[in-house]
Amino acid sequence: MTAPAHDRVKVSVFVRVVPADAFAVFTEEIDRWWRRGPMYRVGGRSPGALHLETRLGGRIFEAHGEGGLHQIGEVVVWEPPGHFAFTWRSIAFTRGETTRVDVRFAARGAGTEVTLEHSGWAAIADDHPARHGKVGSAFLGDIGRWWGDLLTSLREHAGAEPPPQG
Repeated sequence: MTAPAHDRVKVSVFVRVVPADAFAVFTEEIDRWWRRGPMYRVGGRSPGALHLETRLGGRIFEAHGEGGLHQIGEVVVWEPPGHFAFTWRSIAFTRGETTRVDVRFAARGAGTEVTLEHSGWAAIADDHPARHGKVGSAFLGDIGRWWGDLLTSLREHAGAEPPPQG
């Protein structure tokens, strides 16, 4: 079932690798392509490593600072190389508050279209700190641009030439 339009944002990017490779880069190399800095990491300017446990029920978390850990979510769908989904929790969420991120990988010509849909925002109050004072399309636009920036980073990383063997 598709989430209502006011509840979700959907972005996509084309990467020049086959779906299995795109899936592996997204999940296994997440710390290498996910942008750093306070806008993208809980640890801010001094982030630790971002981890995604590659299995159903696996955690997605950032280990930072002196033993700090923020669990972003849990893998709820694991269907390599075409689809996986995970719950998403902002650092500002309280217990029980979650959204959902679905990521799909589809062969397109000489590469893969990676499509990410982040839904569940209708359950998060308009005055919630995670919204940074924005509601409706203004908030969803910000979330879409944030994910778009991350998927651009994924595309750049996935398309990078491997280092020379030597």
